[in-house]
Order: sequence, then C-alpha cells, then structure tokens
Amino acid sequence: MEIECEVEREVMNRRRFLSTTGATALVLGSGAQESFAAAAPKSAKTPKAMMKLGCQSAPTTDAHLKYLARYGVKHICGYPETSEGRIASTVDELSRMRDLAEKNGIEIVCVGPPILESSYIDREKHPAIMLAKSPERDRDIEQLQMLIRNCARAGLPSIKYNMSILGVLRSGRVQGRGDASYSQWKLAEAHPKTPLTIAGHVDAEAFWERITFFLDRMIPVANEYKIRMACHPQDPGVPPEGYQGVDRVLGTVDGLKKFVAIRESEYHGLNFCQGTVSEMLADPGTEIFDVIRYFGTRKKIFNVHFRNIRGHRNDFVEVYPDEGDVDMWKAIQVYREIGYPYMLMPDHVPVAESDPQGLQSFAYCYGYIRGLIQAVSQT
Repeated sequence: MEIECEVEREVMNRRRFLSTTGATALVLGSGAQESFAAAAPKSAKTPKAMMKLGCQSAPTTDAHLKYLARYGVKHICGYPETSEGRIASTVDELSRMRDLAEKNGIEIVCVGPPILESSYIDREKHPAIMLAKSPERDRDIEQLQMLIRNCARAGLPSIKYNMSILGVLRSGRVQGRGDASYSQWKLAEAHPKTPLTIAGHVDAEAFWERITFFLDRMIPVANEYKIRMACHPQDPGVPPEGYQGVDRVLGTVDGLKKFVAIRESEYHGLNFCQGTVSEMLADPGTEIFDVIRYFGTRKKIFNVHFRNIRGHRNDFVEVYPDEGDVDMWKAIQVYREIGYPYMLMPDHVPVAESDPQGLQSFAYCYGYIRGLIQAVSQT
C-alpha cells in the first residue's frame, strides 16, 4: 500500500511538471528543455519578464501586418510612407501607419526612417551625414529633428538608425540545415570590390567626430520630446586598420561603451543587435551575457535583435536561433534579470529557394522567441 501511494505521488508530480512546461518544451527543443527543467524557482526578488515579441521587417502594409498578427507579433518597428524627397514623415503619415497597425492588433513602438540605414554608402540616397558633407548634412539633420517632433505628436516613442558607411559586410553563403542557406563572414576570404568607398579614408578620429556632431544635435531634441534614439552597432567589426579604408568604431564593445557615454541621456541608447555584438567577441557563448548586463543595467538597450551566430569575431555564420553558440535560453534570462521591457525580434534569418524572402524562417523565429518569453515568464 505504501509503495502504491509513493508511485501515485510520483505520477502526480510528473503531471504537474508537464502541465506547466510541456508546451514550452515543444517550442524550445531538448537542450533548452533541460535548462528550463533545471531552472531555480522564481524568488521574490526575480524581476517580472517584461520583454515583448517584435519584428522590424518591412513593408508596413495591411498584408504584411496581417502576416505578423498571424504569428502573434503585436509590437513592431514600422516604416511609414513618406512623401517624395522628404526624410521626415508628416504627423498624418505617421498616424496613418499607426492606425493601420492598430486595426490589425499591432502597436508600432519604433520608426525606421529612410536615412541612416544599414546600407552601403555608395548606394545611399542620403549620404551627407556619414560623409560629413555640409550644407546637405545640416539639412538632413534638421529633417531628422523634425521626425523626432512628429513621432512625439503621433505617439510613437522610438526611432532606430545606423551610423554606417560600409553597410552589412558578408563574404558569402553556406549550406544550412535542410535546404536553407546561411550568411557568412570570413575576413580572411573577404575581398572588397573597390579599395575605397566614396567616403575615402575614414579613420577612428574622423568617424568619432561625425558621430559626435550628429549626437550633439539630435539628442537634445530627443530629450525635449522624450523619443528614444536607438543606434545599431556596425556589422561586423573589422580590424583597427579598417576595411575599404574605414575604421568601424562601433564594431567593438568598447566602441559601443564610448558611444553611449558621448551624450548621457535616457533617450540615447542602442538598437542592440545581439547577433552583431556576438560577432565582436572572441567567445560569444561565454562573453555575450556580461555585455547584455553592462548596457542593460544602464538602461541603454532600446530594442533587441535576438539572433544567434556560430563562430566568433572575423569568422562566423548566421544561423537559426536554436543552433548557434549562444544559449538563447540563458540570454533571455539575462534580459529578464536586467528588467528589459522592449522588443525581442528576429533578424537576418536564413533563406531557402522555396522561401526567398525568409517569411517561413521569420515565422519559425517568432514561435521560438514567443516560447522563450512564455517560459521565462513562468520561472
């Protein structure tokens, strides 16, 4: 009789465990499932998980918004239609985008302007800020200042941007699992098409001057209108001697630390690409967590590109989130630990011939991130 009671208690314990973790285990897979099962019970001091599943994929049309809503994405970075020749969307243009998203049950919490994108300078329509070319630079900055004001009037709290000349550097693609292909960067095998860009030689001193010039004029306006300005790191970092004549000063963790300190403000921070920051590290699987803590505890993370890599600085492949060198379950626990309240989103997903735009890969990543958020909310 005593043995039967013991068996019955064990069965009940297993049922209770499976009822709370079963759905999550299906999403996370065996590795994260073991980590979740081993996690300590939530203590009174454990912060509540506040992060949200998000996305920054374009365009912000009714059809794409319905696609996002289908997979439970309720917060996004949006791209407003902007009248020809303008950088700053009007309040009406921003409001129409916001209203269209709301009709689909989605909130726009970040805006992507048609300038300072992660694009190659030779193809950039508005290169003056990064080229330090006045008076065009001054006019473009005035337009971005107006965008800050208009976002505030439309109730849109954040703007993302890049300070890049080289865009996203990659050396090729490699075969992934199934029929997917992955983007790769091998510095030793990279050969630029031209020795220099139209920017010419841009050493660290010149690059910091351009960044500081921009921040000195933008952050005071962001402070006044309470709009978070989220800058993406340079992807990937390159050696100090530069690549195509450019020293990518925002391609190291120390560079990002210097960047956020130039203008101390609660509205000056990072569009923190976890994948790009992992690409800066010699051992991302062990180092990334303290980097998240550094910027997160200082409230400098305004958005997260929650993606994974396999490899390290100067030699890596962008992979699905569950197969890289970074333990994403541990990473999301760190975001909860620091009280991160904004979006976690996919970025640079693998593609396949049958999925050239990566919509299936994005959907996979939405489910993966959503499962992690639900799991960390229960621990």
